Amino acid sequence: MPYVITDACIKDFICAEACSTDAIHPVMGDADADSVSQLFINPDDCIDCGNCAASCTKDAIFAIDDLPAEKAHFAGKNRGHFN
Repeated sequence: MPYVITDACIKDFICAEACSTDAIHPVMGDADADSVSQLFINPDDCIDCGNCAASCTKDAIFAIDDLPAEKAHFAGKNRGHFN
């Protein structure tokens, strides 16, 4: 899992648009977009390009190696969204 979205996400979908592999869900217009509190990165589809983190205006996305300890549980939350 190269990148993780955390609770600072404001669901502006900029990161989803920047993702070159469509690893971020939901995307704008998805039926479940309103029912989730944040966006999620599919760790199986992420290619570690960093486009999402670079585009995030709220610093909500971290490389897994830079994920603060207090936000470590978001790695499981991102993976869990796709299981």
